[in-house]
Amino acid sequence: MSGFCCLVCVLCLLGLVKDAASADYAAALTKSLLFYEAQRSGKLPPEQRVQWRSDSALFDGQEAGVDLVGGYYDAGDNVKFGFPSAFTVTMLSWSVVEFGPQLQARNELRNALAAVKWGTDYLIKAHPEPNLLYGQVGDGKSDHNCWQRAEDIGKNRTVHKIDEQHPGSDLAAETAAAFAAASIAFSQSDSSYSSILLNHAKQLFDFATKYTGLYQNSIPDATEFYKSSGYKDELLWAAAWLARATNDISYVGFLTRNVNFGTSSMFSWDDKNVGAQVLVTKRILEQKYPGDGSLSQFKTNAEQYVCNIIQKGNSNTQRTGAGLLWFDEWNNLQYVTSASFIIVAYADILTATSNTLQCAQGAVRPEDLIAFARSQVDYILGTNPKQMSYMVGVGSNYPKRVHHRGASIVSFKTDATPIECNQGFEWYNKDADNPNVLDGAVVGGPNKADGYSDERKNYRQGEAATANNAPFVGVLARLAS
Repeated sequence: MSGFCCLVCVLCLLGLVKDAASADYAAALTKSLLFYEAQRSGKLPPEQRVQWRSDSALFDGQEAGVDLVGGYYDAGDNVKFGFPSAFTVTMLSWSVVEFGPQLQARNELRNALAAVKWGTDYLIKAHPEPNLLYGQVGDGKSDHNCWQRAEDIGKNRTVHKIDEQHPGSDLAAETAAAFAAASIAFSQSDSSYSSILLNHAKQLFDFATKYTGLYQNSIPDATEFYKSSGYKDELLWAAAWLARATNDISYVGFLTRNVNFGTSSMFSWDDKNVGAQVLVTKRILEQKYPGDGSLSQFKTNAEQYVCNIIQKGNSNTQRTGAGLLWFDEWNNLQYVTSASFIIVAYADILTATSNTLQCAQGAVRPEDLIAFARSQVDYILGTNPKQMSYMVGVGSNYPKRVHHRGASIVSFKTDATPIECNQGFEWYNKDADNPNVLDGAVVGGPNKADGYSDERKNYRQGEAATANNAPFVGVLARLAS
């Protein structure tokens, strides 16, 4: 071994040289936000950077006599599912709220706010009355039987809603959380818009608490795709955000009366308990909420989740052989990015309040949390057995055949010939890389054995989703600082 190689090895051991595969966090941050421009539905703005996309779904809502143009396609399909989209907006907003200075330092705050606003502008349209919320545009089953570009969507898209007779507390409360979090994100740059968002948040929280029920009972088509396991977590999540946005003690009172005593195993579009617990814990450590009484359970549960994630608890999260957190065979990375967000946010809370975390297996410092989150991010960006970045466009080895209709078919700008429902399967079945690069997309990721098959039909591993990226934006901003 040469002297130079020996020197590099020593420096690596000392932490002075990063593995080349652990990527440029700043570049990954830029691309993580670029992904949202590829997922835009509606009339694209002049500043649109993803040039292979064009206007799409310009007649959404027409069937119901309402304007529902805009918003995001949730994943590799062309449906606008309200439940995961609202969570996406909440997490993008939380990224801005917690890591705004870091985003600004990388000149990405404007793009992050634009990503939030593309979502909230649509949600405002979807909430035309206090107790009415349009929660989905398009039918999942029929859409998934087609393979076509969003630009080829027809006019007659079904719209689905919740109202007083057909409630959906989970959907209404998650959307309330999105509005409340976004109102904080915009409070400094656009106070008028922030006030509008907060008003929608309050109305939807009232709707969610007064007319209770699971949203899939009112929107059955969502059951197969984004079924909610319960609505109590969304109510806590929304109350925690509204308490932070308004300083109204009535929302703190709601939290106090409705304590959830469980420790969740994951944080996702379906389970918001950990998010609510961390928001409350932040206030407790800042001495703005009492540290005793029922609210203390939020802190206890948050700490147990964090300890389990970083392998210092009594019920540690599983990991792959190479160290990636392991939750599920289907789109595992969505849970890894959200867990990483909780870890870095908690680290900064501890730092700001001069605290440490006591786990079952010992004390944990903020820098230990950051180091653990970095290990997960580095794995996603290429430090793994496949030496593959699971964020598209980062490095040279990344998924080239992402399960995504628009990316897999020739751009509408290149060939505007309409592609009917079944015609697109010619592109789906092609043994060739996607013609359009879905920059910034975080795919589902490897299996439990750290294996990955880059095939378009492999939707369990190879499909990207807006909920995957939203927490990752904050994590990357924090690590790039």
